[in-house]
Amino acid sequence: MTALEEPTTVETGRGRVHPLEPLSGDEIREAARVLRDRRGLADTARFVFVTLHEPSKQALAGNARLAREAEIVLYERSERMVYEAVVSLTDGEVVAFESRPGVQSPVTGEEFFACEDIVRADPRWQEAMRRRGVTDLDLAMVDPWASSWTGPEDDPARRRILRPLTWMRAAPGEHGYARPVEGLIVTVDLDAREVVDVQDNGVVPFPPKPGNYEQPFIHDPDNVPRVDALREGIKPLDVVQPEGPSFTVDGHAVSWQRWRLRIGFSPREGVILHQVSWDDRGRSRPVLNRASLVEMYVPYGDPAPTHRFKNVFDQGEYGVGWLANSLRLGCDCLGHIHYFDGVVNDQDGEPVVIENAICMHEEDVGIAWKHTDFRTGAVEVRRRRRLVISSIVTVGNYEYGYFWYLYDDGVLEYKVKLTGVISTAAVPPGETPTYGSLVAPGLYGPNHQHFFCVRLDVAVDGPRNTVVELDSVPSPPGPDNPHGNAWTVRRTPITSEREGGRDVAPQHARTWRIENPEETSSVGGPTGYQLMPGATVPPMYSSEALFAPRSGFTEHSVWVTAYDPTQRFAAGDYPLQQPRSTGLPTFLDGDRPLENADVVVWYTMGAHHVVRPEDWPVMPVSTIGFMLRPSGFFDGNPVLDLPPSSNGHQH
Repeated sequence: MTALEEPTTVETGRGRVHPLEPLSGDEIREAARVLRDRRGLADTARFVFVTLHEPSKQALAGNARLAREAEIVLYERSERMVYEAVVSLTDGEVVAFESRPGVQSPVTGEEFFACEDIVRADPRWQEAMRRRGVTDLDLAMVDPWASSWTGPEDDPARRRILRPLTWMRAAPGEHGYARPVEGLIVTVDLDAREVVDVQDNGVVPFPPKPGNYEQPFIHDPDNVPRVDALREGIKPLDVVQPEGPSFTVDGHAVSWQRWRLRIGFSPREGVILHQVSWDDRGRSRPVLNRASLVEMYVPYGDPAPTHRFKNVFDQGEYGVGWLANSLRLGCDCLGHIHYFDGVVNDQDGEPVVIENAICMHEEDVGIAWKHTDFRTGAVEVRRRRRLVISSIVTVGNYEYGYFWYLYDDGVLEYKVKLTGVISTAAVPPGETPTYGSLVAPGLYGPNHQHFFCVRLDVAVDGPRNTVVELDSVPSPPGPDNPHGNAWTVRRTPITSEREGGRDVAPQHARTWRIENPEETSSVGGPTGYQLMPGATVPPMYSSEALFAPRSGFTEHSVWVTAYDPTQRFAAGDYPLQQPRSTGLPTFLDGDRPLENADVVVWYTMGAHHVVRPEDWPVMPVSTIGFMLRPSGFFDGNPVLDLPPSSNGHQH
């Protein structure tokens, strides 16, 4: 929409809703029922994901009748086959149903939780635990790690497997990750519901110290690190908004200051931003059509048997939406909060409601601008705010917080906050690990990295954009630069997908400007938004690594592709057990033109984790992210209209 107008709606059982409104619980149940009845599904058919089938951009922009549809990923255990379906909730019919041979769907919730019981029942695993002196097997923790690709025996067309790892609590309620069962690797066939292989590479003693961090345990003199008492002298810090928040919410549509957007949610991607636009004096100026995290990849850099296969696609192999936490006021979020529930599905196609899966609130973030006239003493200052849209998920040992920030000066920022517990390993007493760092006696954290890819379906001032790489370069000395101090900004338009893989270059302060060649700024150039990379690192594993072909999206920081609704996920639709990527960089193979076109920008950022003792027993938050900043989008400073601050609670 180019003007602030009423959006198209579709008729549903709950009345008329926007076509991008997430599926309700009743709609999930109905979609599963229609598919089950129309296709005659057996009980062995398991519903992996049931989510909204989003209308096309053309359909959303037009006036045609829109059907309300659900998109379903189905796994038929009896056939070992993945199916994809589209169900019309409007007409009660299955409009598409296709098999996907040779792939494995993400691990389901029932498989995730069944894995531990399958392992516990295996005599070979039990015997391996007894060799380590374990008598109470009920204290064991079995985490269902994705299998990676270790060779032809992992062919996804042959079997569906996990490679769970084991830890051992010293007592009920203890921090189990303090005692890894080193060297013990189990392979579970999820279809047969049985352990098919147990590898025991030798006994390593359990680390001697507990690592508890909860209140009943932290005063234990044997604990590492020891907490003698809780910190004193911290006064309450309250966020008070006596008149309520500055945002308004209608279903999943949000208005905040000049921003307009819709919030979506899916079991695979978690939080999705739709139709992000800026209200410029009654004119709706689009910035993003759609934005979401589309892959997480965590490769470990330790060749030990227990760790060499640890390279997981947490989103494509599990999904982060259904792992979302239920957030609570005053702990995960502060201030006047609006929560959105996340509605996902179980494997019978029944809805599961994650209460408070998304938290939205405002934050003060310091000054927006300030100037003091030193001649007159006149001071003008305005304070800056941001709208925070966040979700936190637990993936086994790690917690990941996903934060979208919308600032009142037109900036968008995305951050991932990493916390939780490191995936631990054990070494014999007195040894120092080569490929990790000791965090306690006999206990270490292996070297590893986290890669996050965000897909930005950009629409700066409209659907046709060009991405231009900007490098700051020194000018050569000469008559035009006699003092050698000059430098310029070099523009490199990305004209086709052959040039679509780009890298950060701090030595050139490299950024990327997403321009609309058909719109002109107040100073004569195209309007635009600038992608500002944050701190990032490239992969540390060799290009010859066995798993390297699986993770092609990490080869570059920025990818630019022509829009294709089938190209949604950076590592491909189904990375579980795949030997190579079916996502980026294969999306560039067509070498489609990218100038003044409907383009997608993919940003990949790498968090480098050389573990510290301070990361144990639970990690302090570390962050990684990037920013989209207006660049010629506005005529001037967009926050000149902010009113002076008035805070009656300030002392």
